[in-house]
Amino acid sequence: MGVSQAKSNPFEYSDTNKRYHTYDYYLKHRFGEKCGKVTLDCGFTCPNIDGTCGFGGCIYCLGGSGARQVDSLLPIEEQYKKGVELIRKKWDVKKLIPYLQAYTNTHTSPDVLEKILDRVSKFEGAVMIDIATRADCLGDEILAVIDKASRKIPITVELGLQSSDDKTAELINRGHDFATFVDGFERLRKGAPNVKIGVHIINGLPGENREIMKNTARSVANLHPDLIKIHLLHVLRGTELEKMYSRGEYTPMERQEYIETVCDQIELLPRDVVIERVTGDGLADELLAPEWSKKKVAVINDIDKELFKRNSYQGIGREEK
Repeated sequence: MGVSQAKSNPFEYSDTNKRYHTYDYYLKHRFGEKCGKVTLDCGFTCPNIDGTCGFGGCIYCLGGSGARQVDSLLPIEEQYKKGVELIRKKWDVKKLIPYLQAYTNTHTSPDVLEKILDRVSKFEGAVMIDIATRADCLGDEILAVIDKASRKIPITVELGLQSSDDKTAELINRGHDFATFVDGFERLRKGAPNVKIGVHIINGLPGENREIMKNTARSVANLHPDLIKIHLLHVLRGTELEKMYSRGEYTPMERQEYIETVCDQIELLPRDVVIERVTGDGLADELLAPEWSKKKVAVINDIDKELFKRNSYQGIGREEK
């Protein structure tokens, strides 16, 4: 009988067959057990929607990440209660992470953010707060609020980058360039040193080839965040990207190309960087393409198989330099 993939796994930040540093592994080692993340909508908007830096949002955006997963009309306490009930139907978890996900959660006044973080930190079972935002929405007063809160409860701040290529950023109507992102990232690291920083990137953006996507991973690796999320670009109904797709101006990534690109990126990331996700799935009634992305678990399994086939793991590309 052959040795199992888990037992033959050379990657030290893993106790399974995963050859990368998973979020599940990270949470279990940080908090001692599995944790559940609860999505919240605090009623904010985005500077790229309200005119602060642009209008319309990014071309793939349908009203803010996570905005349609919760009832924004409910008080956040009620959103949290409902979210916890749903999570505990799936998993027996006691420790929870309130996730300020919808839109840009530092695009507000310092006073409002401070009050929200104080409320959320007292939620039943909360062991950490996760804040989704943009690197261009981290003013000094906002950073001071986050820093103060992080001394009472662990905080992760997730920054959307999507691509380090400025041509891509302009095409997708991102509203800032890579230099602005780096400035915000470094100011967050300095202004709130206790905070863990996550970075989001998207594969399959218009005009990008495999090398450009790998270069984004290299750029993120050089910043050395604490966490990263790797997304697949979805064509959602009602977005500007849908119009491009309908006109034949955009072609989604093929499944195998996506799997191989993600593995290339994993190889380039430092071993201690937590990879919170390697793909995602759009809401079924809104997803137009690619159809194969609906089978998320199968895609994740095939990423594992590709790394095993390569005899590869997270960070190996950095070691070979």
